[in-house]
Amino acid sequence: MTADAAAQPPKACADCRLRQLTCFLPTTPAELAFIQQCRESTPRVRAGRAIIAEHRASPRLFTLYSGWAFRYKTLADGRRQILNFLLPGDFVGLQGEFTDDATHGVEALTPTHLCAFGHDRLWDIFSRQARLGYNVTWLCASEEQLVDENLVTVGRRNAAERIAMLLIHLWRRAERLGLVDEQGGVEFPLTQQHIADALGLSLVHTNKTLRKLARVGLHELRDGRLRIVKADALAQLADYAARPLRPVPLI
Repeated sequence: MTADAAAQPPKACADCRLRQLTCFLPTTPAELAFIQQCRESTPRVRAGRAIIAEHRASPRLFTLYSGWAFRYKTLADGRRQILNFLLPGDFVGLQGEFTDDATHGVEALTPTHLCAFGHDRLWDIFSRQARLGYNVTWLCASEEQLVDENLVTVGRRNAAERIAMLLIHLWRRAERLGLVDEQGGVEFPLTQQHIADALGLSLVHTNKTLRKLARVGLHELRDGRLRIVKADALAQLADYAARPLRPVPLI
């Protein structure tokens, strides 16, 4: 199978490679059949294109099947705040269910493939598949926890701690998805501007801090790949709790 074919969602949800990973909760045959019934399409979005356009109503929810993306908000003068980064398995667009239009945008960092679901199927999930409905609620609570952690990072951590937190958190998320190689390296499509916009830092400060952390041997960032050299030291700098990550729902 080619890399491009592996990146595309299969026709049958039962053949989904993400569901073979232990980082996702198992689903029953009935739940899987229901998800299959709800899935409308499997769109591909090119890098730099919108998955959800900011301030526009989106009629669909998405599960990111392959690739990287990010959620963001922009101010009237064009300044951007990246809210979080999205990896395979993440559920996208739920916030739009409670507003007239999207209060944030979602942009593809790399070529992405998605599984799309109509917003009108959300109530069916709760009314017909109670456990799947609970899973959606869990995902909402998880987003709230992430917002709390991001507020602490931007409000209290210094520049070195912020960047250490971002690197170790994304690296651990990629590791549990099987994206990290034997040398501790992973594809890392973020530019320094993405990092600056996520952490509330200037581009100059971001560049200086990344080079400082690299000089002391905590990480290597080269040719679009991130290698964590001293994971424990990076986690300690970030005050990152290295507790096991629990399996998460996959819609």
